[in-house]
Amino acid sequence: MAQNHSGTEHSAGRTDSTRRSFLASAGVVGGLAMAGCLESEADEEASLSGTIDVAGSSTVFPLMSAVLEKFEKEYLPEEYPDAEVETNISSTGSGGGFADHFCPGNTDFNNASRPIKEEEEQLCADNGVEYIELVAATDALTVVVNNDNDFATEMTVEELAQIWESDAASTWNEVNSDWPEEPIERYGAADTSGTYDYFISNVQGEDRGHTDDYQATEQDNTIVEGVSGSEYAIGYFGFAYYYQNPDTVTAVAIDDGDGPVEPSLETASAGEYTPLSRKLYTYPSMESLGKEHIAEFSRYFLEQTTNEELVAGDVGYVPSTEETKEAQMETLENAIEEAQG
Repeated sequence: MAQNHSGTEHSAGRTDSTRRSFLASAGVVGGLAMAGCLESEADEEASLSGTIDVAGSSTVFPLMSAVLEKFEKEYLPEEYPDAEVETNISSTGSGGGFADHFCPGNTDFNNASRPIKEEEEQLCADNGVEYIELVAATDALTVVVNNDNDFATEMTVEELAQIWESDAASTWNEVNSDWPEEPIERYGAADTSGTYDYFISNVQGEDRGHTDDYQATEQDNTIVEGVSGSEYAIGYFGFAYYYQNPDTVTAVAIDDGDGPVEPSLETASAGEYTPLSRKLYTYPSMESLGKEHIAEFSRYFLEQTTNEELVAGDVGYVPSTEETKEAQMETLENAIEEAQG
């Protein structure tokens, strides 16, 4: 899936605005000096141009898409009215993004629903691609069943593992004898997805792997459609997709040993929804941060990670804390200084 977007406040914008207010109120600047100042600012605004290319995680996709849209439609017209910035985003899966787009040097950002892997780090190094890691939000990875399913609305982690491991159960009653003898129809993330990797690491374990007997996709809406259309179906994806479809499918409460816990912004934030709460990331390349329009968007993106209305209300993830944002902003500014130095 790809989208093209045609952009509220950050420190550079505030500095510019404050300077303009001071000059206007002081009344001591001559006409020629003011004209020169305006011409300089216009040159600065006009210089903010180029493309922003993003690939990677389908889980991070709705959040990054929302921020890109605000950047293009709200921020740029206000702060850089003469900017010419084009944004492009593709949902390729975390691994697919790293392998096919970001590490070969073809995109500016890679979104990921798990940290970059060692082999991906090596691929980036082999291609001379340097990057930094930024936390985008916290997700409550959500397991869903059909709304007519009244038997498996709560599951232990072990039951979940039996459904998704390499040697997976074929029928529901093989997992739990109280469940019907009906075939399990599975919909889940493709093996290029960070969600797929996270599920193996935190549910089945590497030794038990992941079944091939399922409908694999990078399009989470396809999982929603599949599960909603079959009484004995099950699927999993990022919480945002359940948040946007709460009446279409039923979220499964997961029992990690302390009783079943439903996925929600509150349980994920409190650390109660285990083991399926996880950090979401985006990785900007150092080379891209050397471009002013990429640096500007990166700052804006981090500012938005604490925007509760956007991150939680519109998308359905847990926003970052102010402390996390400020620490990451320092990391980002250091990287921008290095890239543009």
